[in-house]
Amino acid sequence: MSWYCDYAIGDDVHGYYHDNEYGFPEHDDGRLFERLVLEINQAGLNWGLILKKRSAFREAFDHYDIQKISEYNDTDIERLLNNAEIIRNKLKISSVIHNANVVLKLIDEFSSFAMWIEAHHPLKKHEWVTLFKKTFKFTGGEITGEFLMSIGYLPGTHRTDCPAYQRISKHKPKWAEIGHAFYEE
Repeated sequence: MSWYCDYAIGDDVHGYYHDNEYGFPEHDDGRLFERLVLEINQAGLNWGLILKKRSAFREAFDHYDIQKISEYNDTDIERLLNNAEIIRNKLKISSVIHNANVVLKLIDEFSSFAMWIEAHHPLKKHEWVTLFKKTFKFTGGEITGEFLMSIGYLPGTHRTDCPAYQRISKHKPKWAEIGHAFYEE
């Protein structure tokens, strides 16, 4: 098994994300939405490419202001499709706008996107995938799994001897509440 830790530690592109974000619990709705957007855009591509374009995504999508994104229209879609700094895929861009509207509804109902996720914990990966496919657009198994691992809801982000794993453990990620055995199928 190859781990992200095997090549990310000390890498100019992957290092910071590996060491400080990947697998750490996240509760901020804007940052959660950013992770979802990045995972959607990574589909079929290399994660390093997404990390290189991360600041461009942030600028292009109004710093992940969910309300603003939910109001994007055809002009905004055209602007994004013409932005060579991001992934120019109409299906992915449209799903981001759709999902912003979904997240706003979840915020109305659960007070936050984070609380909606929390309300469904614990689920096994296949149950999360079913939920995300029912709720969002462009969220298959890989996207859903990586999103949930990246925010501490599913295990498997780091080797146990990785320094980031040790720091994540101190933050009590959600998967650790019930342990690895629950997630094994």
